[in-house]
Amino acid sequence: MAGARDGAALAERVARESYGRLLAALAARTRDVAAAEDALAEAFAAALRAWPASGAPDNPEAWLFAAAKRKLIDFARRAHTASQAQDALAIAAEELDEEMRADALPDRRLGLLFACAHPAVDEGARTALMLQTILGLSAERIAAAFLVEPAAMSQRLVRAKKRIRDAGVPFDVPDPSVWPERLQAVLEAIYAAYTEGWSDALGADSHRRGLSEEAVWLARVLAAHTPDEPETLGLLALFLHLEARRPARRDAEGRYVALDQQDVGLWRDEMIAEAERTLFAAAKLQRAGRFQLEAAIQSAHARRRFDGVTDWNAICLLYAALVDLCASPAARLNQCAALARRDGAQAGLDLLCDYADAHPELGSYQPFWALRADLCARLDRRAEARAAYDQAMARERDPAVVVFLQKKRDALS
Repeated sequence: MAGARDGAALAERVARESYGRLLAALAARTRDVAAAEDALAEAFAAALRAWPASGAPDNPEAWLFAAAKRKLIDFARRAHTASQAQDALAIAAEELDEEMRADALPDRRLGLLFACAHPAVDEGARTALMLQTILGLSAERIAAAFLVEPAAMSQRLVRAKKRIRDAGVPFDVPDPSVWPERLQAVLEAIYAAYTEGWSDALGADSHRRGLSEEAVWLARVLAAHTPDEPETLGLLALFLHLEARRPARRDAEGRYVALDQQDVGLWRDEMIAEAERTLFAAAKLQRAGRFQLEAAIQSAHARRRFDGVTDWNAICLLYAALVDLCASPAARLNQCAALARRDGAQAGLDLLCDYADAHPELGSYQPFWALRADLCARLDRRAEARAAYDQAMARERDPAVVVFLQKKRDALS
């Protein structure tokens, strides 16, 4: 039993750490993402059968890559399709049975990201496709993040993979001349992956564990490839500022700690410094964008680490600019929260109600209810605050945040 558990644990770890790398390497050779996914899934299943009995290989990633390539060959033979067989057999010629070091497997994830953002792929499916192919998220998990039915998301992903295959989309990093038309979709996907991992602060969810680290890595790769693109630098700066605060997001017992209550002594100074350098490099390019504004907001919060002061006027101005630029639900709600800190809870609640009237879909968004509850509580509108806390808790996945909200609600009694 111990061997079986060890084999399963190793397969889970490799899947978490190497799934996107393996899939990108396989799909780059066939341009068939769905077939590569199926082959990799069978390779992991084979590992779960073989490793407990024979022991884990010295190089699990190479073992899985070789097994998946064999599966692709089998698929092609069963399909009786000459072009598919030719692609798969070409894979077999590449040192199929040789022991391959992990660092010898080329990292093609960046090329896969741009393939997913190709104009042949429907714009509404690009981010979801990147999350599944690069990070291995299930269609169900992605559907929950995008507030759509799992069946609809699965169909969307299947269609997108078929378009990549049928259009012969290349899996190479494209020439910089075509980057602008695809870069925004890539940035959005990396941002979505980061936020999905950020919401699992303790790494308790195996589906989200490591997502933030993967997103930071991808942002670093993009920034290195595009030193003259301010939004890639802005995205990296944003991530670094958020990661700098990660140690303070939970107390010693794992309880959620709100930003204004965090121990700034736990914030990572070296990461803040790197974030500031990166944001400064973006600002010098003089082309403002969403991620630069979001990073600038986090930079304003970071000031508290050094002088104990939060410049709420600057934060309000930055959120106003962000809302003018992208008007996302998160930007709108954070603008309300910042306004409440600068001008009082009633000012924040008035703006929040205006947004809710104009955008009724906010009613399905957990942060809307959490903010409404907090503002009503500060105005001593206790019945409204309790009802809003109930709505917020019903929509929250993180148990630590639920406990935090419940304590705030109980304090109203």
